[in-house]
Amino acid sequence: MDERTDKQKAIDEWLPITSSRNAKWWYSSFHNVTAMVGAGVLSLPYAMSQLGWGPGIAVLILSWIITLYTLWQMVEMHEMVPGKRFDRYHELGQHAFGEKLGLYIVVPQQLVVEVGVNIVYMVTGGRSLKKFHDTVCPNCKDIKLTYFIMIFASVHFFLSQLPNLNSISGVSLAAAVMSLSYSTIAWGASVDKGKQPDVQYDYRSSSTAGNVFGFFNALGEVAFAFAGHNVVLEIQATIPSTPEKPSKKPMWKGVVVAYLVVAICYFPCALIGYWAFGNSVDDNILITLEKPTWLIATANMMVVVHVIGSYQIYAMPVFDMIETVLVKKLHFPPGFTLRLIARSVYVAFTMFIAISFPFFGGLLGFFGGFAFAPTTYFLPCIMWLALYKPRKYSLSWCINWICIILGLMLMIVSPIGGLRQIIVQANSYKFFS
Repeated sequence: MDERTDKQKAIDEWLPITSSRNAKWWYSSFHNVTAMVGAGVLSLPYAMSQLGWGPGIAVLILSWIITLYTLWQMVEMHEMVPGKRFDRYHELGQHAFGEKLGLYIVVPQQLVVEVGVNIVYMVTGGRSLKKFHDTVCPNCKDIKLTYFIMIFASVHFFLSQLPNLNSISGVSLAAAVMSLSYSTIAWGASVDKGKQPDVQYDYRSSSTAGNVFGFFNALGEVAFAFAGHNVVLEIQATIPSTPEKPSKKPMWKGVVVAYLVVAICYFPCALIGYWAFGNSVDDNILITLEKPTWLIATANMMVVVHVIGSYQIYAMPVFDMIETVLVKKLHFPPGFTLRLIARSVYVAFTMFIAISFPFFGGLLGFFGGFAFAPTTYFLPCIMWLALYKPRKYSLSWCINWICIILGLMLMIVSPIGGLRQIIVQANSYKFFS
């Protein structure tokens, strides 16, 4: 039974997550690819150089398996209560932990992830535009990174006015195709360059402390690369559902396709990039690959197109939260003016932070451990244990506890590595450079 009043129904039909429920299963595929295969893939060879061959391959495979398992849990829990859909991550949290506690546990973490990703993508978009400019026109006047971030942000002032996830499906499809393309260029160009004559595979830092902190930071970078969980319930909310045809079937189909694409992008890029350049690889492999010029310029423009789509996928749940508070709590009338002002202020905020702190690698490690590890690696497992209550020491119970322990360890150590890298890079940094 739908117990909402007409006013509540009208508001829900206006809010971005619940306004459109006519998505097909392949929408979930490219939304998930766009959400997951982000800037993180380009930093995987760098992460490998901090982890080394054995631990690096183990961490990549483990992360792929664990995150696919926790994503399956979230898809299953979306409609675990007959007749009700948990359209947002925090709604599932409230069902698992209680009305208030669920909000306090999930919302801060989800906001840190989504706002954090948007800031990192502002930096990535700006850096890729700058790299494109410098590659195409090496003799031109040098332009500050700040201006390129502002150019990248200007696109989002327009795109952020699109009402919901289904309305950005075209942008998302283009972004998903681009992510597959530039990942392929990254490892293809690495194969073409071949193993460098002076390549070294020992750890990057000369000190033990540097290697330990680098290892911690690399774990965060890998966690950052598997980050689609923060928008998965919101993506599933756009798929129609009936008791005969629940949304979990098409959603899971889309997730499996997305994860196959993720594997095709991540593993070759990480392993071949590290094989070719060893510990001299940059925190963005496209920066290491200087030639052929036209190919690297093309790849950088592909990154720009991809992070445009990815920014929007992560921004949509934030827009939903902002608009829910403004309309339901502060009783602003829903409409174009509210959306224009609220979303433009958010885009301007992420742009300002990105201009102030463009530390790409350190940001990945810090955000990856601090917020991605809980929401991706172990929060779904805790909810599963709380709601389904599997028998103690059963297979499900054991798997969930293993994921929780590994996720907790990741959450503790990787922000330490990321923060240290930010501090090291900040020593030579001038504000608004």
